[in-house]
Amino acid sequence: MRDAVVCYNFYLIVVRMSVTVYIWRLIHKKGNTVILKFLGLAVTFMCAGSALALENFITRDGHRLLDGEQEFRFAGIHFPEMHRIENDAAGVCKYDPRGWGQHFQWPTEDEQENWVKAAVRTGHKAMRVYVLSVQQASDQACDRQTHILAPAEPGGMPRLSEAAMVPYDRMIALSDKYGLRLILPFIDQWPWWGGREQLAAFYNEKPEDFYDTSSKTYAAYQSIIKQVLTRKNTFTGREYRDEKAIMAWETGNELKDTTADFLSKTAGLIKSLDKNHLVVDGTYKAINDFALADPNVDIISNHYYENAGNLSPQTVRADLEAIGGKKAYLIGEFGLLDIERLQQIMDAAVNENVNGAKTVGTFIWGGRGHRHSGGFYWHLEPANNKTYSYHLPGFKEGAHNQEMQVVDMVRLAAAQMNGEKKMAPLPVPEAPILRVIYRADNVRWMGAPTGRSYRVERAEKIDGKWKVIGKNISDGKNKFDPNTDALFSDTDKLQKGKTYYYRVIAINESGESPPSNIRALTY
Repeated sequence: MRDAVVCYNFYLIVVRMSVTVYIWRLIHKKGNTVILKFLGLAVTFMCAGSALALENFITRDGHRLLDGEQEFRFAGIHFPEMHRIENDAAGVCKYDPRGWGQHFQWPTEDEQENWVKAAVRTGHKAMRVYVLSVQQASDQACDRQTHILAPAEPGGMPRLSEAAMVPYDRMIALSDKYGLRLILPFIDQWPWWGGREQLAAFYNEKPEDFYDTSSKTYAAYQSIIKQVLTRKNTFTGREYRDEKAIMAWETGNELKDTTADFLSKTAGLIKSLDKNHLVVDGTYKAINDFALADPNVDIISNHYYENAGNLSPQTVRADLEAIGGKKAYLIGEFGLLDIERLQQIMDAAVNENVNGAKTVGTFIWGGRGHRHSGGFYWHLEPANNKTYSYHLPGFKEGAHNQEMQVVDMVRLAAAQMNGEKKMAPLPVPEAPILRVIYRADNVRWMGAPTGRSYRVERAEKIDGKWKVIGKNISDGKNKFDPNTDALFSDTDKLQKGKTYYYRVIAINESGESPPSNIRALTY
C-alpha cells in the first residue's frame, strides 16, 4: 500500500511538471520533448518498481512457511557474498597472521543487481547470505573494511560501518524489487570474516564468552541486533524490521555451542523488536529440545558436511523426526560432493515426509556471481581443496565441478518445491553491459544474468554495418583472473588512427538478448 501511495504522489508531481512544460511550450511556441519523455519514463519506472515489490511477510503455520495463503518452499545454490566479496583472485593478504586472510571488497550496484536477477531467473525464491563481518587487527594493513567496527570508546558498544551497510541496504532493496527472500545471519562461529572471537576481543574476553549472557561480548551482540533491526534502509526508507524481502533473521552461522539461555534471550530480543520476521536458530549438528520449546524460534536449521558427520540423505528424515512438526525445518547448507550424492540429499530434501512435515528449503554450497568488468568471482573450498564455486546458469567450463548438472538439479528441485513437475526454461537473456575498451585485445563486458554465450560484433560506424568477429564466447571460466584473462581479443588487423565500434549479444537456449551498449575504440 505504501508503494502505491508513493507512486501516486510521484505521479501527481509529474503531472504538475508536465503541465508546466506544456504552458512553457505554448508561450515559447516550441517544445521540449526530451523533458516530457523523461517524465513519462520516470512514472513508468516508479510504478513498475512498486508493482514488483513483495506483498507479504513470510509467516509460519506449524512446520510450514506461508507467503500469504500459499505454502512457501524453496531450493537453491547458496550465494553467500551478495553483500561482501571475498576476492580469491587477489590472493592471500600477507599481513594477516592467520596465513589465510583474504582480500575483501564491496560489490558494485551492477554486480548486486546482476546476482539477484540471476538467482530469481533460475528459480530461486529465497537466498541465505553470509554473516556480518567483524573488525580484526589486520584489517587496516590488508585494506579490508567490515560491517561491525570496534567501539569508539573502550568498553563501549560496537558500531555499524556506513560504508559497509549501504551495499547491505541495496541487497535488500534489489531483493524486494525482483522478488527474492533473504535469510540473514548476524554473527559467525568462525573467524574467517571476523566472528565471535573478534567480537570478544573488543572487551578482552574469550570466544566462549559470546554465549555467556552476562558477558560484555553478549551485550555487544545484542547491541548489534538492535542496530541492525532498527536501521533505516538508505534505498527504501524503511527500517529493516519493516522490509518484506527479509524472510528471517538467523542468530548466527553454525553457532554450535548455543545454550537454552543464549537462544531464549536472543530470540526473545529479536521478536521484541521485530514482529514481522521469522527467527532461525543458527546452530548445527544437533536438534535441541530447548529450541523446539522456545516460542520465539520459528525455524530449525542444520548444515550437512563430512566434518560434521551428517552428510547423508538419512539426516533429512532423522532431523524431521526429531523436530516432530513443531517448527519449520531448513537445510541451510550442504555440499562439496559429486552429483550423485548431492542428488540423493536433494531428493530427500524435496520429498521426505514425516507425518506431513517436509523441509521448507535447502541450499547447496556455494556460488559466486558475475564481476563488474567481466568473468565471475570464484572460491576454492579449503575443506576438500578441489571444489570451486558454481556459476549461474551453469557453464561447460565448470565440468570438473559438474556445474551444469548441479545447477539443473537445483533448478528442478526449486520447481518441485513449488509444486511443479519440471523446471521452466531459462528466460531470454537481457543485454550484457559492455565496459570501456582500452585495447582491442581485451574486450570485456558484464555478462547477462542468464547468458550462456556471447556474440561480439564490430562496425566502422556507430549505426552499423555490424560484422560478427566472435561467436560462442563464454564468460564462465572458473578461476578467472581479471589481471591476466580477457573475455575476447579482437585479432583482426585494424587501421591505425581509425575509430571502431563494438557491441555484444547474450545467447542461451531460449534466444538472444538485445545488443549491449556500444563502445568506441580509436585504434
